[in-house]
Amino acid sequence: MFDEKTLQIKAISGHPGTVPGKGMQREMEVCKLIDTTTCIGCKACEVACVEWNGLPFGATTFDNTLQTMPETRWNYWNLIKFNEHEREDSTLMWLMRKDQCMHCEDPGCLAACPADGAIVQYENGIVDFQQEHCIGCQLCVSGCPFNIPKFNQTTKKVYKCTLCSDRVGSGLEPACIKACPTGCLQFGTKADMKEAAEHRAKQLREQSGFADAGVWDPETIGGTHVIYVLHDATKPELYGGLPKHPRIPVVYTWWKYFLKPLSLLGVALVAVGIAFHYVGYGPKPTQPEPPKHEGTEDTHGQR
Repeated sequence: MFDEKTLQIKAISGHPGTVPGKGMQREMEVCKLIDTTTCIGCKACEVACVEWNGLPFGATTFDNTLQTMPETRWNYWNLIKFNEHEREDSTLMWLMRKDQCMHCEDPGCLAACPADGAIVQYENGIVDFQQEHCIGCQLCVSGCPFNIPKFNQTTKKVYKCTLCSDRVGSGLEPACIKACPTGCLQFGTKADMKEAAEHRAKQLREQSGFADAGVWDPETIGGTHVIYVLHDATKPELYGGLPKHPRIPVVYTWWKYFLKPLSLLGVALVAVGIAFHYVGYGPKPTQPEPPKHEGTEDTHGQR
């Protein structure tokens, strides 16, 4: 179903000019579907992510909840968030959400990144980080509307979920999908996952009493390649702060549309000024050596 061709590059961060090979072939868009209504919070996906990606151990924290830690880390890309919610009938329910990179169609991290090749977006929708090209500026951290990329103080690099691009490129599904015991995680083409999500949301509205059930796939960033089925799609913030209308912070993309061209113009003007000075005045003349005065020592210490 998936092969190495699905990793055809679509966009590259900080890259001037055209993208190599862009437009040569049409590839399917992949998507991960997360049904929060069937998640049991077992954290099997968390373990599978750490094991498959060979991430170093990081101590967890206990804050009187079932959540492993407050947020994702540079060495922990996948986190189940536990949120206790009181319904209108005074009953309590867990709103559990798998938090990870959303692999946006219009990724804020890529738009903000100035390093050529540090962030790559494939034609299938996966947004991948190439740490060997990362310069550690952390603009991608600020450019992400979901607070996902995390900086490693030791390596001075930024890390996040890759949607198991190595597995997908070899025809496999992501490791977390493989580990999920309830089927709340599914993986396939964007069209198929969107259809399955809409079908599940309709089922919740008609048969389970969740009148506001729906699919989270925000158009404000062109959609995402990780989508959710929510009990209440009108209030995604209840699910661990999931934004309803996420947007790329404009201030972190100005460098590309304003500051970067302005800086290049400045460099060009300096070069032109140097050239005109050289043509008009010629090279800087060699300064004559100062005359020696009688009675002073020469280089051999003689008078």
